[in-house]
Amino acid sequence: MVFINRRAFLAVSLAALAAPALADDDKDNTLILVTKHGKVVIRLRPDLAPKTVTQIKTLTKRKFYDGIVFHRVIPDFMAQTGDPTGTGSGGSDLPNIPAEFTATHFKRGTVGMARSSEPNSANSQFFICLGDAGFLDNKYTVFGEVVSGMEAVDKIKAGTADNNGAVDNPDKIVSLRLASDAKPDAKPKPKPKASEAPADAPTDAPTDAPAGQD
Repeated sequence: MVFINRRAFLAVSLAALAAPALADDDKDNTLILVTKHGKVVIRLRPDLAPKTVTQIKTLTKRKFYDGIVFHRVIPDFMAQTGDPTGTGSGGSDLPNIPAEFTATHFKRGTVGMARSSEPNSANSQFFICLGDAGFLDNKYTVFGEVVSGMEAVDKIKAGTADNNGAVDNPDKIVSLRLASDAKPDAKPKPKPKASEAPADAPTDAPTDAPAGQD
């Protein structure tokens, strides 16, 4: 089973980083993760984990993560997802990724790869830290960080530490896209001001339009 070793630790709650405006050249390294609780923006870190980022981007472009559940969520620790079987032991059809461990600190908002006891076993499962988890430093691969939307991550349905975070009827990823591929949010059309509205309908306006259509 793929898992993250959990030790007793003091969870330190840190404020989520404010989301900067995305430059065009950043969009290829920015993920938009949508949950029922809201949107989460993740900045990828190819400078830390180039092989991992390449794999995550490949799977994202396939829409692999759409509908996958957060099968393991431990309050003040992390929310884990990325297993299409929802059991914690599944993955993608791509090869496992060599470990890309760094001294980068695991803190609230850090996004890392889940793995088994074998260092080179990460594949598709990843987790988002809900609190400080420095005991994972140099032992798990950091490949991104949440830059906005941690309030949505906090609302993901959780299990308990006693049951190792297993979740009944878990929340899921609605969609995961690269910002460069994501469709822009639809903007409502502005309504004409009363003074700009035509006094009378055009003489060629249809008289039998279906209800609810303009």
